[in-house]
Order: sequence, then C-alpha cells, then structure tokens
Amino acid sequence: MVPATLTFQRAAGTLSVYPHLVDGYPCMNDPHIKNIVIVGGGTAGWMAAAAFARVLGTQVKVRLVESEAIGTVGVGEATVPHLKLFNDLLGISDIEFIRQTRGTFKLGIQFNDWGHLGDSYIHGFGHIGHSLGLLPFHQYWIKASQHGFARDLAAYSINTAAAPRGKFMTSAQDAPAHSPLADIPYAYHFDASGYARYLRGYAEARGVKRIEGKVCKVRQHPETGFVESVTLENGEVLEGELFIDCSGFRGLLIEQTLETGFIDFTHWLPCDRALTVGCENAGPPPPYTRATAQTAGWQWRIPLQHRIGNGYVYSSAHISDDEAAATLLANLDGPALGEPRQLHFVTGMRRKFWNKNVVALGLSSGFMEPLESTSIFLIQSGIARLLNLFPREGFSEVLIDRYNAQAQFEFERIRDFLILHYKLTTREDSDFWNQCRTMSIPGVLQDTLELFRDSGRFFRQAEEMFAEVSWVQVMIGQGIEPRGYHPLVDQVPDKELRAFVADTARVIDSCVDAMPAHQVFLDRLQSMKG
Repeated sequence: MVPATLTFQRAAGTLSVYPHLVDGYPCMNDPHIKNIVIVGGGTAGWMAAAAFARVLGTQVKVRLVESEAIGTVGVGEATVPHLKLFNDLLGISDIEFIRQTRGTFKLGIQFNDWGHLGDSYIHGFGHIGHSLGLLPFHQYWIKASQHGFARDLAAYSINTAAAPRGKFMTSAQDAPAHSPLADIPYAYHFDASGYARYLRGYAEARGVKRIEGKVCKVRQHPETGFVESVTLENGEVLEGELFIDCSGFRGLLIEQTLETGFIDFTHWLPCDRALTVGCENAGPPPPYTRATAQTAGWQWRIPLQHRIGNGYVYSSAHISDDEAAATLLANLDGPALGEPRQLHFVTGMRRKFWNKNVVALGLSSGFMEPLESTSIFLIQSGIARLLNLFPREGFSEVLIDRYNAQAQFEFERIRDFLILHYKLTTREDSDFWNQCRTMSIPGVLQDTLELFRDSGRFFRQAEEMFAEVSWVQVMIGQGIEPRGYHPLVDQVPDKELRAFVADTARVIDSCVDAMPAHQVFLDRLQSMKG
C-alpha cells in the first residue's frame, strides 16, 4: 500500500513528503545525511526539530543547540491557516494546541485607518460568496455595487461577517457540502514561546537532543567552505552534514560565516523597529487580529486567553522611540503588563536561503514585518521545501538552486502583498504616509493594481502564498474601485443578479446567526478530552 502523503499546503499547491512507514511513523529510507545540527531554538528551531523527528525518524540524528542566555524574538503570535496543516502532520489536535499555547482562533485581520482615517475592513480567510459560471463572486459584486444594490464586500464571506460579531466555530462535519458552515478556514493567536516549549517536548520525546550553550567557533572545510562543525563555549564540538541556521537576525552561519548577502526591502517597507508589550484582557477575545495604522507605522492587537499581545511597528526616520512608546501605551485596551520591549530589524531576505550545507529558517533567512502574520508560515514553508528537496547523496546544486528560487519567489510575492497595504492609502496626515503613498513600487505589483483597477481581474502568480480572495479583499478594502467588470457578468439578467447577490448575503447571515460566540466555543473546546 502506498503510504499517505504528508503535506504542507502552500496557497495554490502542495508541498509533499512521501515517506516510508516505520512502526506507524513516516521515515525517510536510508538518507545520506545522518547528522543535522540546528543552531538556535525558538519557534523556528523547534518547528524544524519537531518536523525532522516526525518525518526523518531515528535514522537521522538531530541535535539543537541553544542558549537560555540569548533568548528568542517573539514577534509572531498570529498565524495564517497553513499552521493547522503543520500541526496535523505532527498529530497535534486543536484541543492540545489551544491548551498548551493559551491560544484563541483567528478568522482574519481587521485593518483600521489604512486607506484613510476612519475606515475599516477585514481581510478574512476563506471564500467570498461562490463563483457563478466561469467567474468569481467579486465580479458580480462589482456590477451590483456600481448599480447600488450590493452590501459591503464583507457581508458575502462567512469569516468577515462572523469576525466583527465575535462568532466562531470550526467547519461543521454534518453541514451540506455547499453550506458556508462546511468550510470555515481559520488560524490561531497563541503564545509563541509556549508553542516552542511544547514542540521541544515533542521533539525530545522523539529523539532530538537539545544542547545548552553558545556557539563560539564555526569550522569550515578549507576547500569547499562547507560547515563541518560548531564549537560551544564549553569546548564541545558538534559535527554534522547539514546545518540549520535558526540563530535569528544575526544569521550566525548563513551570514556571519558564509557571508551570503542580504536584499533590502526598506525602500518599499520603511518600518525598521517594533515595540511590543502585553496588556490585561478587556472582555472576551475577538476572533481576529487588529492592525491599526498610526502616524508612522501600525499597531497590532492579538487576543490570547490570558492577555492581549500588542506592538507598534514603525519607521525610526519618522518618529522617535519615546513617541512610539507613548503611542503604543496610549492605545492599549487594558493596563500594560510591563515595559515595552524594542526590536530593531531590516525588512528583506538573504541572497541565498540554502548556501552550501546551511539552510536558514526564521529570522536568519530574512524578515517580513508581521502585518499579514507570515513569519511562522515562512518557517513552515522553508521546512516543507527542505524536506521535499532533501538530498539523498551529497548536496546537489540543482536541488539547492530550486530551493532558493522558490524561496525568493515566495518572499517577493509576500513583499508585494505587504507593499499593497502601504501604497494604497489616501492619507496625507504625516510624512510617513506621504512617502508610502507616493513611493515607486515593483513593476509586477504595479501591473497587478492596474489590471484590477481596469476590470476587477486578478491572476495569481504561480504558487504565491496569497490567493485571489486575499488580494481582492485588500485592494477593495484599501479603496480601489474597479472601472469595469468582466463582460460575461452582463449575461446574467439584472433581476437574477439581484437575487444571486441578495441570497448569498442572506445565507451568510443565517449561518453566522447559528455560530456560537468565540468564547463559548473556546470554553467547549477546553472541556473536551484530548
């Protein structure tokens, strides 16, 4: 029997690992690489360790070195729906995950004051209405909107309709296949440090060895430059064939050792600092992340079970650190649980993500500000890509080149999606927003915007992370009003179009009415066994 495929879904496609089954667990058969050394822990390191333990099995020795003294950077406590696939691979249920990370559920992200002061829209996961014939729902919505008989776009998606009402449930197994209740994509808000601790226990129970210490020396092969070993401050030497750099912004192996180089995105994404602070809860947690534009950046709000995570991502060229801290603290929903913690970063990516025998994951591979909660996705995607291109014998340049090409494409398309939020603003109240509104943008993104302005059309670029529904919601939410629509829309008589649009909203409304409150769903989940 052919074993089941393990997958990490990537937007338009699937990254797959086809394992052999050993004692009920998937395991690669006799790989050439016998020793993997992961430098750095945190979310990236322990996600990699857990995935390797699950997929590669005991035939590959996995060691992770980290130092409690160094600590980790926790900027990502919100995710996209892909993380559920990673948890499913590891056999982690929602019940266990929510308990261990004190998490909540997420239907999307609410953006406030981005297009102009006072506006608000939600970028939700899932679908907008349903297609009719060859065309997606939003094409019919454009005509209905132009003729004055359409509601806000959010009324036609169960995620964006349920989120502001505080409703949540997972997909109903007994709902008809065509019902919106049968397909409710969701992500999580969670304590990232709690997730890393949980994955550490998971990985260690499956043979991963954790080593406490700081790396003080890296030995390279004198001819090839491949990393042969790392030496810790206590003198211990860790040799390996494959090294995973999860050392954070400094990129101990990928940059400090191999001098791989960095591509800077600051021209398009000018924020370079963040302040983070938790605050006390202020009522039941809403099932969405909130991103509110400020005068020199934006502020996030991530509701957890035990606190609210907050942060201000800003441009140091447009506001002082003290002013940014004052803005953050003045816009909390509850009393602060400490002093704000500051992070410095440069948005961009490595010139190579896999260089020689080093693969960078997490912050060492690059940084995309957390506006659309992509940081943990990029870790997950990098792990899945590595497993799909895992070398059998030696290090094939063909595999390495394909890994780097796919990773670069992914970073660039996420970059363009983030730029979209900044570029499509009419705000003129600060130098920051004036800069964003008037900046030049990548040609591919410019073409995407012009095509959508023309007739509401969007064409996905290969396997980019964000699907049509995401681009459409943000472009509409940020104020683009397409001049026209696809001509096939006119083949539907106006009377039928009115009924189609009205019925779609009515069905969504009735489904949201049937959903429990987010807190009620969390309470039920917590009471379950598992």
